[in-house]
Amino acid sequence: MVEAQAPVKIGVIQPLSGPVAASGNYVRMGAEIARDWINARGGVNGRKLELVIEDNKSDPKEAASAAEKLIVRDKVPAIMGAWGSSMTLAAMPKLEEYGVPMVVETSSAASVTRRGNPWIFRISPPSEMEALGLERHLDKLGVKRADFLAVNTDWGRGAVGAFGDMLKKRGAAVGAAEFMDQAATDMNAQITKIKATGGDTLFLTTAVEQITLVLKQSQEQRLGRKIVTTGGSSSPTQLIKQAGAAAEGSYHIVFFMPWFPEAMPDGRLAKAFVDEWGKRGHPFEGLTEGFRGHDGIATIAEAVRVAGKDEPKAIREALWKVSLMGVNGPIKFEKDGPAGKESGQSKPSIFVVQVKNGKVALPW
Repeated sequence: MVEAQAPVKIGVIQPLSGPVAASGNYVRMGAEIARDWINARGGVNGRKLELVIEDNKSDPKEAASAAEKLIVRDKVPAIMGAWGSSMTLAAMPKLEEYGVPMVVETSSAASVTRRGNPWIFRISPPSEMEALGLERHLDKLGVKRADFLAVNTDWGRGAVGAFGDMLKKRGAAVGAAEFMDQAATDMNAQITKIKATGGDTLFLTTAVEQITLVLKQSQEQRLGRKIVTTGGSSSPTQLIKQAGAAAEGSYHIVFFMPWFPEAMPDGRLAKAFVDEWGKRGHPFEGLTEGFRGHDGIATIAEAVRVAGKDEPKAIREALWKVSLMGVNGPIKFEKDGPAGKESGQSKPSIFVVQVKNGKVALPW
């Protein structure tokens, strides 16, 4: 009897509980689709893929201990994680200590790839890259004076800096920058301050639960601004359900358009992912997060294939060589960060959608 080969283990760290749990669970669902698709095609180098999933509870300390547990106890040769930038940054020293690579699927703080951690490979856009993606549409958006409301994390603070710099460079005035705690539910004080600036556009950076509350509270206060969400975690379909008329007219930067899969770089792959997601009974609104899990796991699996073995150092070397098509688009890493200790950064596709007449639409 031929003994079955041991599976290739990949660690996954996501917020499966806590304030941003909805997003983390959608990423997990996408990761499971990638695993099942890869295994249905015969696995990687003839071996099945197994995900070892840890909950970081939306907490940086938990993210660091999850990374250590996956490496020391579960002996995973690679990890995907950890959703929020603060969680990813907290896990990063463990990767360097033990020498295990991590593919970062969501985090957008610039510092993730600039800290000189050669075990980090990011497929999501840092805020600067996202701001450049929006810059192409700035004239159509008509931003003259912008204010910011962001979650008080590495992600939120980084987005305010990156989008503020881009707007100033383009001659727009930047007014107030207000922050909110990740678990806050009443943003009325911040909205009142923003209302007083006389701006025309509000840039909003947080996860979908908080965006819903800000949209509703802005409507109650008759803020009367164009609202643009950044970071790609706005889940516009969910906003329409939760915020109703308060979501009308809002613009959203996204990295996957499940409403228009044929408009994605690989329309067939995008459509197959949307169909599979629906077949599993997952909520449609989770697709704008779920694709991240698929693309992260597909990237690691391709690196294991290229390496020919599931050994951390070999996977890290192979990540520099991978070139694959994800649901978002092409994935290929370029060097970012201090010389000799560079991290990998891919250049993802960036899109803008708008809520029009209670539906997600292309704005232009």
